[in-house]
Amino acid sequence: MTRYCDVDRINLVKKELIEAWRTNNRINLMLIDKITPEGMNATLSIRGGRGVAGEFAHMHNVRRMHIEKRAKEHLEGLVKFPTGAVPSKAELKKALRSSEKAIEALLVGALENKPKHRGFKKGIFTTLSYFVTHEAHHRGRILLTLKVSGNTLDKNTQMGIWAWDQI
Repeated sequence: MTRYCDVDRINLVKKELIEAWRTNNRINLMLIDKITPEGMNATLSIRGGRGVAGEFAHMHNVRRMHIEKRAKEHLEGLVKFPTGAVPSKAELKKALRSSEKAIEALLVGALENKPKHRGFKKGIFTTLSYFVTHEAHHRGRILLTLKVSGNTLDKNTQMGIWAWDQI
């Protein structure tokens, strides 16, 4: 009986881990949909740093980098945006969906102790927390860039990124 309960708990943890990661990505995709074309090109940099589209490209590239280091078998088909690239909304959404699946496979593989699936040394929840926190940081930069550049998102979208139970 104890073994059955352990399996149930592991399956529940896996399900919740995956859902947290997918919710994080749905927030990114929702934001891309809500940002105007002008907003996607907005930047606060005066020296050629990243604009809004570049922030999303960076999020994807960081995911890709970790897949390359931690679960190479999931690297196939993951584009790498060059520094300074300004991908279209469609390119960003396609890339983020692909890297979402690859990170999900990494997380599940690390949880299941699959060979060649390495999370961070402090465990699978630290790994998930790193990815979500990194992307939340860049979403904050995106929202600030949009606000300062006059491309502010509507209040429902601004608050919607915090409605994880509804996303």
